[in-house]
Amino acid sequence: MNTNRLVAESADTPVPTPAPAPEATPAAVPPVAAAPGPSPRSLLKQLQQQFPAFRDCLPLAIGIDKQLLAELPGLDRKTMRAALGIHTGSLRYLRTMEKATVRHNLDGTPGAEVTDTHRAHAKETLQQRFKKEADRKKAERDAAQVEEANRLRQEKLLQLASKFSRNG
Repeated sequence: MNTNRLVAESADTPVPTPAPAPEATPAAVPPVAAAPGPSPRSLLKQLQQQFPAFRDCLPLAIGIDKQLLAELPGLDRKTMRAALGIHTGSLRYLRTMEKATVRHNLDGTPGAEVTDTHRAHAKETLQQRFKKEADRKKAERDAAQVEEANRLRQEKLLQLASKFSRNG
């Protein structure tokens, strides 16, 4: 019934006839979905090229997202927040924040002070990340040692089995 209604509507107005064709083909939908904006990583690269605070990895002012939206009005908030998360979670940024005293605006001009709480948070985040990485490497080493011990055990068992099977 819907196709009859579309045909009837298309007889009255010629515009709706081509519209169902792109919806019917699944290949036509993804390019439209991909068009809204860049990925967070490509947006971050753009921000690094455009703004000194990102390029020089300076501690960002609180509310930098509002400054970004004012400078780039068509910016997708979700993508912007993801890009900011990538940037502020990077080792380089956290190391900078750990020692920083002043935050910076988009253009690189000094803003508010970095609080002790924020410096401590950056330091704690770095320590957690390094500990997690050290734990992961230790687990890999331990697993390799266990694997090697099992291999040697199997080798000895095979040697014993072959020794006793010849004498038996």
